[in-house]
Amino acid sequence: MQIADQFLALGAPASLKLTCVYGGRSQMTQAISLSHRPHIVVATPGRLADIITSSSGDDITGGFNRCKFLVLDEADRLLDPTFADDLSICMDVLPKASQGRQTLLFSATITNDIREIKSRPLQPGQKPPFLTEINAETSSPSLTELIFRLAVPASLEQRYHLLPSVTKLPSLHLLLNHPLYKDRPTLIFVNKTYTAELLRRTLRLLSHRVTSLHSQLPQQERQNSLGRFRAEAAKILVATDLASRGLDIPVVSLVINFDLPQAPEDYIHRVGRTARGGRGGMAISFVTERDVLVFKAVEERVFGSGREMEKLLGEKGVEEGRVVDVMKEVGEARRMAIMMMDEEGWEQNKKRKRGVKS
Repeated sequence: MQIADQFLALGAPASLKLTCVYGGRSQMTQAISLSHRPHIVVATPGRLADIITSSSGDDITGGFNRCKFLVLDEADRLLDPTFADDLSICMDVLPKASQGRQTLLFSATITNDIREIKSRPLQPGQKPPFLTEINAETSSPSLTELIFRLAVPASLEQRYHLLPSVTKLPSLHLLLNHPLYKDRPTLIFVNKTYTAELLRRTLRLLSHRVTSLHSQLPQQERQNSLGRFRAEAAKILVATDLASRGLDIPVVSLVINFDLPQAPEDYIHRVGRTARGGRGGMAISFVTERDVLVFKAVEERVFGSGREMEKLLGEKGVEEGRVVDVMKEVGEARRMAIMMMDEEGWEQNKKRKRGVKS
């Protein structure tokens, strides 16, 4: 939707026809829109594959045989086996590379699947892949080889906060009330949907202006949450990795990893939600006794061997003595939030049903 909005704004003078295809909206309406042969289609693989599979004749798929450009944004994620079947269905209706179609892949992180592109045998008529990386330390990208290194913006300040796991929530409450961070639009990342919902409810009971974004929310509620956060009606957005890629919310100036991601690549995408377009930003990661190995892997991937992330200390950090003072208040709010969630049928280990595509 975000990409589609940009195309509509930039393409208005050229009378650009665009269709946006994704889950949570009428599949029939989207299919009819595709049958009108738009200039550009912005789509998620799952929903587009559903429409192609359920269509009869070439009313819908006929327009795809004239496709000149295929763009895979977040290519490292789309090349994951999770999307293989859906992407295969989508690719089947597109012209081959030998017929003039150009394929472009964009990614902020490099995976083995992307590395292998350079060594794959070429199909008849296919040109060799052109691979390049633009990093933060050089103004001219390498045009001859792919550099397997990650870079984060120089304007991003990164810190970690070492703490016992039992004090994570009280420390978060104090950090959000800290004079340096209280009025900053903040994106908090967690690893589980249950944790996202629990944090949202707990923080709201503690008088924080907070909303959430996770897979258990219907599409309209996700849009409403993002709308409130963009308009700063809510200063805090608690999210799973659903929000770690693609979202461009310029107001975000602080990212907090309440839970450390298991993969260093996911850390890059998370902290990339701030310090965008040359702006400044800060990322704070909570590191408990259970996270040391994961944190070391993140450090090595981001900074390289021999360098370490700075610790959150002094006036920028949380006073340990104050954590004890708020533990009772925070604990009561958490218990109330759990009771409300239990009444609504939330299960701590509830998994998202397979087969639901968005």
